[in-house]
Amino acid sequence: MARSALAGTRIRERRLAIGMKQAELARAAGISGAYLNLIEHNRRRVGGQILDRIAKALGVDADSLAEGAEHVLFERLRQAAAGMDGERPPEVARIEEFVSRFPGWAGLIAAQHTRLEELERAVVALNERMAHDPHLSAALHEIVSAVTSLRSTASILAEDEEIAPEWQARFHRNVHADSIRLSEAALALVAYLDSTQEAETGLASPQEEVEAWLASMNWHLPALERPNPPPAESLISGVPEFASGAARKLALNHLERYRADAMALPLGRFLSAVESHGPDPLTLARHFGTGLAPVFRRLASLPEGATPPLGLVVCDGSGTLIFRRPVPGFSLPRHGSACPLWPLFEAMQRPVTPIRRVVEMAGRIPQRFLCYAYCEPHYPAGFDGPQVIRSMMLILPPPDPVVERVVPVGPSCRICPLRDCAARREPSILVAEGR
Repeated sequence: MARSALAGTRIRERRLAIGMKQAELARAAGISGAYLNLIEHNRRRVGGQILDRIAKALGVDADSLAEGAEHVLFERLRQAAAGMDGERPPEVARIEEFVSRFPGWAGLIAAQHTRLEELERAVVALNERMAHDPHLSAALHEIVSAVTSLRSTASILAEDEEIAPEWQARFHRNVHADSIRLSEAALALVAYLDSTQEAETGLASPQEEVEAWLASMNWHLPALERPNPPPAESLISGVPEFASGAARKLALNHLERYRADAMALPLGRFLSAVESHGPDPLTLARHFGTGLAPVFRRLASLPEGATPPLGLVVCDGSGTLIFRRPVPGFSLPRHGSACPLWPLFEAMQRPVTPIRRVVEMAGRIPQRFLCYAYCEPHYPAGFDGPQVIRSMMLILPPPDPVVERVVPVGPSCRICPLRDCAARREPSILVAEGR
């Protein structure tokens, strides 16, 4: 039996080891006790969010339940070796021997590799935040302004010994006022940073509020799959993620598109077509006689497990990302510009032309993806109105084997490790100059 098929056994062993009852674990994971019993006896496969919730309840890493601790250790050491440059690369073929002889050192290297990946993700998040967070920019400007004013006033007091008493008193009042201003600005900045320690959960825009809500629903809305769905307003009433009216309006627009796509591509028939033809958008569009855009959106809203993990990103004519469903390993900037080499932007240069590309996302461990891209013009104001375009890109696991040319891409220029990239706009903070 494959290691991944024994996840249920490892779940049961861990549950018993910590003295947790089956009903308690099922409740924490949000599943029935009967379903958990089938999982623990390896009669039902488990993955995705359910496995993540079980792992969180058991206090372990999801990978260790899916593949076993030893397999996870081997894989992390291989990943650490893949990211190493130098004249003497690590002896990958001898990893098992290394683990058996030096298990402590092997665990330390794997842990350091995991920590390094976490720090790299933090660098990406902090770079975007420093560059594009309007509140942070305003707070830093206020601090710099107060410091500049203090320095100017202090310089006058220090350099001119013959200041009239009334002017001296005025300058002292200015120093006092600016010191209070600086103190308050610094306290406000610290409070803001402390309130958003988890950078990825600090929602800075209505778009992020909508995407956070959709992510909590796993991007699938069963209520809108029914023949007679409830009003869209009832689905977003009281949703805590929506802190603004703009977010609610964006959510309503998304729900209207979702419902229209569900009517044109009914879930049961669409799932059967995906099972028969695979997630190829053009084949599915021909099968149902629809455009590509509804197929792209439908693939990105299927129930968990219906397709391999996939992502969807949509941009408008300015190149701004207006929708992001992320997929592990393919970085989607929260703010600012993305990599101009993405097929998403290539499609904008060739409207209504389907594009298929295998790309390799740069990183310490590059990852490959299969991307489908398509750009479609719209005329919401009629023939006399402006042309509005939307470009979209599906991101799927790569084909096996890869026979076509692989296109190297990055997340965005500022944090891209690619060297000698012809499309680079600015130097990367991850690449040392002269290397």
